[in-house]
Amino acid sequence: MNAVNAVPPLAAGYEISADTARIDVDRVHHWLSTDAYWAAGREREKQERAIAGSLNFGVYDTASGQQVAYARVVTDLADFAWLCDVYVDRSVRGKGVGTALVAAVRDHLRPYRLRRILLATHDAHGVYAQVGFEPLEKPEQWMALIFAKAHPA
Repeated sequence: MNAVNAVPPLAAGYEISADTARIDVDRVHHWLSTDAYWAAGREREKQERAIAGSLNFGVYDTASGQQVAYARVVTDLADFAWLCDVYVDRSVRGKGVGTALVAAVRDHLRPYRLRRILLATHDAHGVYAQVGFEPLEKPEQWMALIFAKAHPA
């Protein structure tokens, strides 16, 4: 593993799980629908469908069991993945939880030998760069079909 992929371990007192059954759907929906610019106003039913159709990762306080962070991945587990809905509770930000979570997602997906993992971020480029993400080499080759803009960009 090169230096850019070496991530400090998750802080003591927290654990990461890819068990969807552990996801606190109420908490995740609240975080995303009220405090995430990309998902503001997202309906609960839509969040439930997103969770059901994705790989889900949570970070949990080992003492209380409370979920403190979330990420989900949309993937075919063969060639492509999209990392999205990465959220860290404001009370634990600055402790490396987000970076450790994204590294755990990367490491979970590594054995599948995917061609690429994509993500979009407005303000967390530094977090993702620590885990090995970099800007698209040829962004002019990428396109998107957007059915409805959820929020101004």
